[in-house]
Amino acid sequence: MAYNEILADRVRRIFGKGLKVEAKKMMGGLTYMVNGKMCVGILGDDLMARIDPDLHDQALKRKGCREMDFTGRPMKGFVFVGPAGTKSDKELAGWVGRALDYNGRAKAAVSRKKKLK
Repeated sequence: MAYNEILADRVRRIFGKGLKVEAKKMMGGLTYMVNGKMCVGILGDDLMARIDPDLHDQALKRKGCREMDFTGRPMKGFVFVGPAGTKSDKELAGWVGRALDYNGRAKAAVSRKKKLK
């Protein structure tokens, strides 16, 4: 599945300078890693945001937001936000901001390569 390059450019502009941001193609889309941790991504026309799990249920009430069900099992703290919720730059910046806020407290995923050693 391709990702919306316009949405990806908008996200990139929100990050600005001063952050260690790396874009990686994964899961059929584009994922932005901040400080080595998954922060937000683009899958099709949807934004994927990694947010504070304590805010998950509250976030689902926002326009365009739904559970991230990419694997068939919803994951608390990960949401998809459709175009209705990212239409304006202010709305998109709010979602990126929530993800960045949690990124500082989020744990980095343990690499499978490290587990095998």
